[in-house]
Amino acid sequence: MGGIMITLMHYMPMTWLIIAILLGVFEAMTVDLVAIWFAIGALAAILPAAVGAPFWVQLVVFLAVGLLTLALTRPMVKRVLHVKKTNTNADRVIGMVGIVTVPIDNVAGTGRVLANGLDWAARTDDGAPVEAQERVLIKAIEGVTLIVERVG
Repeated sequence: MGGIMITLMHYMPMTWLIIAILLGVFEAMTVDLVAIWFAIGALAAILPAAVGAPFWVQLVVFLAVGLLTLALTRPMVKRVLHVKKTNTNADRVIGMVGIVTVPIDNVAGTGRVLANGLDWAARTDDGAPVEAQERVLIKAIEGVTLIVERVG
């Protein structure tokens, strides 16, 4: 039993390195800084593992360094790091003016608008019907339907 324990302890530095790499890969797939702190903790745990410290010591170092780096650097990093929201193609039509191609009638469930070179289903925000060839302002998108209002 003692020989098995010594053999397992022999592989712990490599295990912590693998954990650090996996956490780094996970961090690379996200944009919210969720795992980098514990990847650093895993790297720190390599040292006590290399000198043969018990597993509980390695685990304490991993958690302490991970939580400490999280507590000390995350608020500063969040202030500096600005994740920019990019509108989708659909979101870009909000605020544009479109042309009604099929009369809009919310009760009948009809209406089409040409906006940004694309044909969209459309409804009015106030329920008022709009005739073909009238200009409308795109206020929102609900699913794949534009919510519009008549432009004076």
